[in-house]
Amino acid sequence: MSRARVARRIAAAAAYGGGGIGLLGVGLAGLLLTEAKLAEHTLNTLQGEPPRADGLYGPEFADNGEPPLLLAVLGDSTAAGFGVNRGRETPGALLAGGISSIAERPVRLQVSAFNGATSADLDSQVTEVLGGERVPDLALLMIGANDVTQRLKPAESVRLLGDALRRLRAAGTEVVVGTCPDLGTIEPVRPPLRWLARRASRQLAAAQTIAVVEAGARSVSLGDLLGPEFRGRPEMFASDRYHPSAQGYATASMALLPTLCAALDLWPVPAADAAEQSAVLPVAQAAAAAARQAGTEVSGAEVQGAGSGPRGRWASLLQRRGRNLAERQLSTSDNSHGVGADLGAT
Repeated sequence: MSRARVARRIAAAAAYGGGGIGLLGVGLAGLLLTEAKLAEHTLNTLQGEPPRADGLYGPEFADNGEPPLLLAVLGDSTAAGFGVNRGRETPGALLAGGISSIAERPVRLQVSAFNGATSADLDSQVTEVLGGERVPDLALLMIGANDVTQRLKPAESVRLLGDALRRLRAAGTEVVVGTCPDLGTIEPVRPPLRWLARRASRQLAAAQTIAVVEAGARSVSLGDLLGPEFRGRPEMFASDRYHPSAQGYATASMALLPTLCAALDLWPVPAADAAEQSAVLPVAQAAAAAARQAGTEVSGAEVQGAGSGPRGRWASLLQRRGRNLAERQLSTSDNSHGVGADLGAT
């Protein structure tokens, strides 16, 4: 069965309250558990909590007269930046600094993500970020890896994500989702678990993308982003060989920054000779294609004024150019880190 068809089935089950469409055959459960235990023994488990990164970024732009943008980060340990020692090395801090530099405006960062979170924890995280004095201008969600490892039913996972997205969008918050990473890229994970983890995580990422588009948000596929660039480079991983290092988080942040800025209408319009590569496809096909190509942005689109066609919602599949700009903005963000960015430094 094609990934697009599986993603449609999972998304449909989520929308209509279906039970679990299993991503993996029941007969493989014993083998999967055995291999998972072997992988767990191989990993050197990190201790502690992610460093704190909440605070104000780009304070030098405060004289411009505009109030700070509010960026909320929700999700799991990767969203929180587990694996680094300093707050300024976390994705939230890197992205807040990058957005501030591009917007020439302060950005206040609120991180509600925490270790071990699954999509079932998004409701409480959304309640937290919407319960403050201000509604966030922009929210980043990175979720899904723990859903796979803890065997949360895919349809339930996607339904919970969709509920969180609709709450944020109804409040007026722009939302970007970094979809489930490809767990098959983790080196200590060996076949056949590696193949099963890859299939499960990519199918979930595709189904997540459909939910994101349906909710009026944007997704960026993290996929195997950490595979080609990280392979054979242990410095890209934290000591547990699972979570990214500071360099690894910077790589992921470079993939996310253009889409976050575009959601705020901040990303520069490309010149004619450097046009961004884009295509419009039915959402399930776009989701399946994005799951195969890390760094791909997917958002809702129209064809001849219609948001849907014979095969469902239209979606724009976009490979944004501007990596050099993202690198430049992220490299300067350390000079404008937030007031809380180094509280977790050691």
